[in-house]
Amino acid sequence: MNENNEKIGKIEKKPALQAVKGMNDILPPDSSAWEWFEGRARELLGRYGYANVRTPIVEPTALFARALGQVTDIVEKEMYSFEDAKNGDRLTLRPENTAGVVRAMNERSFLREGGKRLYYMGPMFRHENPQKGRYRQFHQVGAEALGFAGPDVDAELILMCRALWRELGLVEGRDVRLELNSLGQPDERLAHRQALIAHFEAHQHLLDAEALRRIHSNPLRILDSKNPAMQPVVESAPQLMSFLGEASLAHFKAVCSVLDAVGLSYRVNPRLVRGMDYYNLTVFEWVTDRLGSQGTVCGGGRYDALIEQLGGKPAPAVGWGMGIERLLLLLKELELLPPVQPPAVYAVVPSAGVMGVAMSTMEALRAHGVSVLMHAMGPAGPARIRTQFEKANDSGARYALVFGDDEVARGEVSLKNLRDASVLQRAFPLHQVDQWAADLLQAG
Repeated sequence: MNENNEKIGKIEKKPALQAVKGMNDILPPDSSAWEWFEGRARELLGRYGYANVRTPIVEPTALFARALGQVTDIVEKEMYSFEDAKNGDRLTLRPENTAGVVRAMNERSFLREGGKRLYYMGPMFRHENPQKGRYRQFHQVGAEALGFAGPDVDAELILMCRALWRELGLVEGRDVRLELNSLGQPDERLAHRQALIAHFEAHQHLLDAEALRRIHSNPLRILDSKNPAMQPVVESAPQLMSFLGEASLAHFKAVCSVLDAVGLSYRVNPRLVRGMDYYNLTVFEWVTDRLGSQGTVCGGGRYDALIEQLGGKPAPAVGWGMGIERLLLLLKELELLPPVQPPAVYAVVPSAGVMGVAMSTMEALRAHGVSVLMHAMGPAGPARIRTQFEKANDSGARYALVFGDDEVARGEVSLKNLRDASVLQRAFPLHQVDQWAADLLQAG
């Protein structure tokens, strides 16, 4: 064999590929916690009358620039934007989903028949420095109520969060707490903005570089600074609540009165501003002290101008978004995640000759709702029965279903309790699977 033939016969080993930094795989058993949470959230959102909406992960870049504001951190520094090489379109991986939902509603005139209550789940993308609970691909569940102007819907969305916390085992006030504020209307914010600019200009020597950059572009965001050295000048800044008119104050008081009536405690935080430009009136966050500096687990508010801003007919709207990674971290910290559910039955198949009967029986059990994990044969045939029983024990299954040659020849299958040695092994007739499948389900 010459040198070229030798090269053809060899497979060149290439380096293994890895995931993009900050974009993580979600593998078993961790994925079971995700499925559990998503199921609980879907069920609860459905009880409130919210229907699922699914929008594309990729949207026109202009959508987010127009919706979020050109001088927000997301648009300036964090978006994954690119040019479509096929046609030159400017596209962006969605950094949040409210804008996409509004775009979808406008595109189909979906609010023509009245208000809509919608929810979504899925991945979002921001080019941030990855840290625990905060990744470049992260996942959110969000609820949006479009076409509703009243403070009752603001309160409904906040109470929906409380209901979810309770379903997950979180205690409001201890594990999570609610903070509220009102951003008023654009003219009120403009007057406040001018007062903020004057205040920060008078204290420029106390501001860091980021704050100095924002004095004229987005002074409201300076209030959200985490720089300890700037806290005195932030705390002494004019408060937006002092600039609110009668209607804005009445809306905020109405929201608070509903929360008071249902016994939900909250703190009015005059520095709460949120990160997007589209918010007005009510804004809120559910925060925790158990995750370090990344304390916000859910945030939202009213965005009455966004639908018109993105080309639709004027309509009010309010919603929230919840980071799933961060919430699951909190549940794990508090030991509130459920254990991974093992299969109910592990099928032990000692010989290839009974595989047809075994497979038919397993399919019948699964059709009746019994979870069955089968021991798979290798190229040399079934593994030793001892090995199969070891795997059955490791699986966490409660029962081993043994398809021995002699039992199958008699039209039977043996059931062994793997978790209670005092329970004797029993035989069940193969032609009565329907009956003993129900017994397995009832036994748990």
